[in-house]
Amino acid sequence: MILNSSILEINKKNLLKNYRFFKNLNKKLLISVTLKANAYGLGDKKIYNLLYNAGCKYFFVATLAEGISLRKDKKKTKIFVLNGLQKNEINLFKKYALTPIINSENEYKLINKYKEKIKFGVHIDTGINRLGINIHQIPIKMFNDKKISLVLSHLASADEKKNIYNVKQRNKFISVIRKFNNQRIIFSLSNSHGALISKDFQFNLIRPGIGIYGGHNFTDLKKYLKPVVKLKAKIIQIKEIKKNEYIGYNQTYKTKKKTSVAIISIGYADGIFRQLSNKGFVFFKNHKFNIIGRVSMDTITIDISKNKKIFRTGVYVELINYKYNIDDLGKQCKTISHEILTSISNRVKRVYV
Repeated sequence: MILNSSILEINKKNLLKNYRFFKNLNKKLLISVTLKANAYGLGDKKIYNLLYNAGCKYFFVATLAEGISLRKDKKKTKIFVLNGLQKNEINLFKKYALTPIINSENEYKLINKYKEKIKFGVHIDTGINRLGINIHQIPIKMFNDKKISLVLSHLASADEKKNIYNVKQRNKFISVIRKFNNQRIIFSLSNSHGALISKDFQFNLIRPGIGIYGGHNFTDLKKYLKPVVKLKAKIIQIKEIKKNEYIGYNQTYKTKKKTSVAIISIGYADGIFRQLSNKGFVFFKNHKFNIIGRVSMDTITIDISKNKKIFRTGVYVELINYKYNIDDLGKQCKTISHEILTSISNRVKRVYV
């Protein structure tokens, strides 16, 4: 018996199909799946093990803590840490066999002071102006450094396939990587969307993230990827509301007639955006039902008047499914699928099917 009020159902088969799609883009490509932010909310350890068993041996995380958590599984994988290193952390990178991505000249100096030499990656900033070493400030000796195993950059507009800025960044990246003399260095520019711009953007390694989890941002990826998640929540009460009554906080919804409602045990504490107040909806048995009143911390209320006989307390309705997916919900909330997934809190039970 499932006691949880809300469930994020994760389809392992579809997730692996998405992984294989990227793997089959180019037989020579290395695929390094991005597992940062708890695998975009899906559960990093579960996804790590699933992908490892499918043959994936390269992974990206954002923080050292994320890397250590995964490395405790003792698998022979390459785990790159995007946020680089700070003072007194190098011993931990060594201990857990993690590869830091160097983002500044100061970090480069720091790692070279370490008595034991460890492999590391370098992030070159080609125009996104976040993390990374400016292409005009790369230390000359870095181009001959044998400890560098990976050189990467990050596209600012990969989901806009025809954006000329992508080409400008690629050209800058090429101008830099030609200066590296280590033949064993892996070069990487593209994430999920960038990998589909063209083969010229793939280099040696791609870093799919949201695409693995079914997100496409209404780009060409939509044609190839499978939806991965369903978000379900339990009905905890059904009641009748009289005409001219208010529902929820601040009287934002007033009934125009006698109305049957169901109270659903999910709210903004679980990751349901307040933008869905009075305009979101849920699904049950191929029917759609409107959210009425404000989304509150723990509950939402839906109007079930048109088909109340099919409902009972204890059943689950869907807020995300394979027809109305994370990108559809993201669009309605005026955000992206990444934020939808990473906003789903730990109070929501993850179930792998």
